Amino acid sequence: MALRFYINATISPPNQVKVNYNNSKSLQKVKNLVKTVGLPSIASSPHESLQKGNWVKLICGASFEDVVDIRNLSLVYTLAGVDCIDCAADASVVSAVNQGIEAARVIMPIRRPWTMISVNDDEDLHFRKAEFDPEDCPLDCSRPCEKVCPADAILFEGKKSTAEVSHGTDMPGELKGGVITERCYGCGRCFPVCPYDRIRLVTYVRDATATAELLKRNDVDAIEIHTSGRQTTAFEELWDGLGDSVRYLRLVAVSLPNIGETTISSMNEMYSIMEPRLLCLNLWQLDGRPMSGDIGRGATRESIAFAVRLADAKDRPPGFLQLAGGTNAHTVDGLKKEELFQTSITKHSRDEKLRGISSSSSNSLIGGIAYGGYARKIVGRVLNSLQSQQGLARIEDHPDHLLQALQQALALVGTVKCYNPFVTH
Repeated sequence: MALRFYINATISPPNQVKVNYNNSKSLQKVKNLVKTVGLPSIASSPHESLQKGNWVKLICGASFEDVVDIRNLSLVYTLAGVDCIDCAADASVVSAVNQGIEAARVIMPIRRPWTMISVNDDEDLHFRKAEFDPEDCPLDCSRPCEKVCPADAILFEGKKSTAEVSHGTDMPGELKGGVITERCYGCGRCFPVCPYDRIRLVTYVRDATATAELLKRNDVDAIEIHTSGRQTTAFEELWDGLGDSVRYLRLVAVSLPNIGETTISSMNEMYSIMEPRLLCLNLWQLDGRPMSGDIGRGATRESIAFAVRLADAKDRPPGFLQLAGGTNAHTVDGLKKEELFQTSITKHSRDEKLRGISSSSSNSLIGGIAYGGYARKIVGRVLNSLQSQQGLARIEDHPDHLLQALQQALALVGTVKCYNPFVTH
């Protein structure tokens, strides 16, 4: 079943970022905060962050396609010093990310984080959408799906929405309520709580040909391939389908779950598939408990356990290690308890030397952390407040909201970057 996306916003090309100079004085508090914190990212490259172990990636969501939120999230987290912003493999979403990045760099002369697109080689939790017809819902339903949705992607009649979902028609604007497809990122929390079993989960696979064209854009720096790790046939087909587009990249990441004893052998097999055309850095994203970081302290345990296992593996393939899946404000403390936070090792790999990493360099065992649901949640509170007061808006046009959002982002990114996010100003 095809999914239709309708987005009521216009995103300009990144090189057409405009600044409201009437707010320049109001933005001074934002600039002062960034200066006072002393972001290490202003001087260091994303590659250096991986080597130091203070790499931070913002995950907008492989299926999250609300371009207004994505633009504002990208702006806020660029100012907070992230090294990479991971988004859906969709041209309009990529443009939204890069417009947010460039708007941040107009405010402060900060270096540009890498833009990464996410694709999948087969069915994957990150590449699905919830779907239901609200006309099938009994009038007396308590609507637990609406309450449990972390993305505010389920709305019913009588409520205002910034986006529209059309059921059974090709024309946008006939809002009956239900799932706002561009906001749904496939967490699946609505599925088990529906008392009438009305919700369906629709999965999809990103097209390799369309992805290859995106990789040729000069504002896309990296790709992440989500895979189950249980068999590599689909992975090889996707990699072959990308063709020579991978030569444009700075980083290739593979996101995989912990599949037990076969994890390392699967990683080595995938690396052998990539290696002949791998001309850039590579990274392994250790996906502990997908899309759960906003739930609580315990959500990060699986990602840390995965990191412990991979850190001890002597036969794993080359590439940086990065945590994801359940990561939140407690992840760094968990890594510190395991003595894995910014713990250095010496590289001896000939392959890495050929790709620009000195064989005698000292790299961190764990390159960094990716934050998704938790990062969106803490800044999302401010973005929701902004939209409720102003409707669709650029956050830099409302400096008080931007300052609040940036404080939240700094508090999270600062745990990895080791700056003081609680500096008063």
